[in-house]
Amino acid sequence: MYIVGREIHFSYGHRLINYKGKCARLHGHNGKAVIELVSPELNSQGMVMDFYEIRESIGKWVADKLDHRMILSSKDPLIGVLREQGEDIVEMEGNPTAEAIARWIFDEARRMKLPVKRVTLWETENSFAAYGD
Repeated sequence: MYIVGREIHFSYGHRLINYKGKCARLHGHNGKAVIELVSPELNSQGMVMDFYEIRESIGKWVADKLDHRMILSSKDPLIGVLREQGEDIVEMEGNPTAEAIARWIFDEARRMKLPVKRVTLWETENSFAAYGD
């Protein structure tokens, strides 16, 4: 099986509701999503997929949807207040954990018909969560 990957760097803010600890407060991360694509064979150019195509598909989605956005649970009571102040809020069904964001990116890559095997989201240089087959 051939595997290629692309790192996508983005910044985002979030907080976790019903959580006891620092992450219950609004805070931000300089995150890194590593997108891994797989294929049992190579295309006519000898690739799983061109790195440029990865950047222009799922990389563009991350840049447009998540980069420099506040990602909050749809149940977060701060959504209304922040929107009134002009903040660009992205809502998730549950808590915007690293695990949930990795899955969201994975699902979006699948929706784009990319042969994604795994998405790893590095929330800090020491901590990551992954989702995949």
